[in-house]
Parts: sequence; structure tokens; C-alpha cells
Amino acid sequence: MKYTYQYKALPSTEQKLELNVWVRTCQYWYNRQLGDRFDWWERNRSPINACPLITPLPELRNRPNYYSQKKYLPDIKKQPVTVEWSGETLDFSRVPANTLQQVCKRADLAFERFLAGDSSGNRSGKPRFKSQSRYRSAFVEGAGLDLHSCSTGGKYLYIKVPKIGLVQVRSHRHLPDGAILKQLQFIKKNDGWFVNLRLEDPTVPVGTDDIIPTWDNSLGMDAVLHEDDYLATSEGVKLPSIKVLRKSQHKLTRISTKKNARKRGSKARRKLAKREGKQHQKIARCRRDFQLHYRSQISENW
Repeated sequence: MKYTYQYKALPSTEQKLELNVWVRTCQYWYNRQLGDRFDWWERNRSPINACPLITPLPELRNRPNYYSQKKYLPDIKKQPVTVEWSGETLDFSRVPANTLQQVCKRADLAFERFLAGDSSGNRSGKPRFKSQSRYRSAFVEGAGLDLHSCSTGGKYLYIKVPKIGLVQVRSHRHLPDGAILKQLQFIKKNDGWFVNLRLEDPTVPVGTDDIIPTWDNSLGMDAVLHEDDYLATSEGVKLPSIKVLRKSQHKLTRISTKKNARKRGSKARRKLAKREGKQHQKIARCRRDFQLHYRSQISENW
């Protein structure tokens, strides 16, 4: 069985700078792959249903995929890459190879989903190029990741990450005995860095025995969403609603109004955008805690 635990990471200043380089490089590599795929999409399609016999057709490109774009990595790592529009220099050799390969999977999944469309064959919008505020994570997997290289001491957990070293993590949840660390993901949020540990426990079965539903082992639930009620059960229990978004709407409106009045790219706008992100983060965490609290309450009563 595979599951994911999230912890609060406490990297040092040097490690934060290195993680920022990782995320920036992955963002550039993701946008570059999408640009290459869009170029293939435009060159290999025609807006008309017939072609003249005199005008020669342009040479068609092979369709880019995960494996063809992954082959570019050895050549890109040989020397730093300069971003044309900003003049920034990115060194791909500072990022682990499996981290860049995960970016290839992410770009391939986004573009293939766009080509496939939904069940009716209708395509959705094109995958967008990721800005710095929209691309904030990096995966690490493979060699050097196992629980034997992690040491627990009281409130903290130390994880050995390739090319970074030991990263301090706040251990608020005990790691299961016998779990194998398969992958970790660094996520940059408004209040710092977090790490997702992808664990695999071979002792826990994947599936459960088939349960035949009866009147005795079943519970009906309905989302009421009326006035102060949030959920009603078949046992006659009604759960109240906290309505955290409505309570925080005036704060979000005030911050958003100030942010929209500032000039794009200015320091004041970035500070207000960070305040707005923290407010959204607070709302999301209140909702999550509310769900976990009443989920445990229902399971205990049932």
C-alpha cells in the first residue's frame, strides 16, 4: 500500500537557495517542453481541408513525447542555459536527473490530456505556461532515498537528499515501522517549505474484502448547505457549518482591491499577493480541519 505524509520542512538558508534554483530550473524546463509541443501542434495542422498540388508541403516533425524530450537532458546539462527574455543563466547540472525527468512526465501528461479531450471528444483549453507563482514544487526519487538514511530525534526528522544534504523536518507524525520511502516532493507555500513523503508499506493489504451493504451497516448522509446546517445523516444528526469563506470574504476583498491598484511587477503588489495567498491558505486549512474533525466524530458515533 502506498500513502503520502506531509511535513513542515525547515531547510537552512543555503538549502532554500538551492531549492529555489531547482524549482526555477524545473519551471523553465516545463515551459520549454510545452513550447516545443505547441510548435509541433501548429506546424503539423492545416486550417483548410485541401492542399494545392503545386505548393510544396513543409517537412512534418515527429510528435514529441516523453522519451524524445528526455533525450535532450544530457546535452542541456553540459553547459549553462541562458534564458533569452530575462538573460538569466540556469545550470541544469545542479538539479538531479530524476527531478528533471519528473518534469517531462508532468508536461507529457498535461499535453496528452489536452489532445485526448473528454469522453465526448471535446478538447479543453491548452495547458498554460507556468509562471513562478504557479510552479512551486519539485520531485526527488531514486537513489539516496530510504528511511535508513533518515534519523529521528525527538521533534525533528532529518532526511538525506541528493545534492542538498540533510534537511530538517518537523516530525509531527510518527513514521510507520517498515515503510519504504519511494519519493519526496518539496512544495513552496506562502508560509515556508513543505515536504511530501511517498511511502510504501508492503505489510498493509491494498484491497479489502467485499462488504455487502445492509440496513445495519449503512449510513445515509446528505449535504444540506442550508442556513447553519452543513450535513445531515440518516440517524437524525445535523452538523453545523463554519462558513469560513463568508467570514473571511471582507478581508479577501480588501486585500484584493489594494493589490489590483498596485502596478504589476512592483514590490508592493508582490507583498499584497503574498498576504492574499496566506488568507486563502488559512481558509483551506480551516476547511480541512473542519472535515477531519467531523469525519472522526461520525466514525466514532457510528
